[in-house]
Amino acid sequence: MLPALSAGRHFVLNRLRRKAEPVADAAPSILDSYVTTAPSPQHAVDIFAGEWSSMLPLNDVESGQIPLFDDDRVDWAVKEFGGVAGLHVLELGPLEGGHTYRLTRAGARVTAIEAQTRAYLKCLIARELLDMSGARFLLGDFMAYLRGNPEHVDICFASGVLYHMRNPVETIALMAGVADRLFLWTHVYDDEVIQRSALLAPRFTHHESASYQGFAHTLHRFDYAEALSGKGFCGGSARYSNWLSRGELLTALEHFGWRVDATGFDTPDHPHGPALALVATRQN
Repeated sequence: MLPALSAGRHFVLNRLRRKAEPVADAAPSILDSYVTTAPSPQHAVDIFAGEWSSMLPLNDVESGQIPLFDDDRVDWAVKEFGGVAGLHVLELGPLEGGHTYRLTRAGARVTAIEAQTRAYLKCLIARELLDMSGARFLLGDFMAYLRGNPEHVDICFASGVLYHMRNPVETIALMAGVADRLFLWTHVYDDEVIQRSALLAPRFTHHESASYQGFAHTLHRFDYAEALSGKGFCGGSARYSNWLSRGELLTALEHFGWRVDATGFDTPDHPHGPALALVATRQN
């Protein structure tokens, strides 16, 4: 029979056993969410560190690389509209508030609707840091908003959203029901250009005939594929979208009562697909 361990020896052996056992990683703590240094704009931006697309116009603040807060397309649109001071602008898909910022600086009152929750929160950060007092950001699907017979506005501003729609012709029709004037920047489908692009050609997997309120057209399906795995994704709310050709885009605008007043930033060699900007007026 083995002798009983003394209390001292029992204590020592237990300590040795505990030291030999692997130590589990510390559990996440709410304290990890606290900032322990003096307030700065960088702290707010770093809530989404590595996810920003836009370069914020703040000295010594690291954000994204695209100068959307200093975008010539917005200035061009404002000039074509003859100014926007005092006008109510409905912005579809503000992303991180770059175009909202420029519109408010030009004197517009902006209601901006964003469906992507992380982008929406980045818009709120940008509004706070840049004092965008003329902007109101709403979280939700702007298509559902447009279908709900919303209040009329002076201008609908739709930059970088039409090619993310599953039914882009419906979007064109609904915008005509809510605004007198339109700014649109979008990619368009061009088979010759797309097929030459190793980046784009594999993404276009299907082409189908469609009709919306009497307007017949072709939808060119674009699959987001692996882009959906990134937190910085800023596309549509489904796994794919549908593009229009340039010709059918312009014909659709006319069909639903838009008169194109000017086009610009026409870039058939854009690396992400041919693109153009336009301003249009709603015909009675």
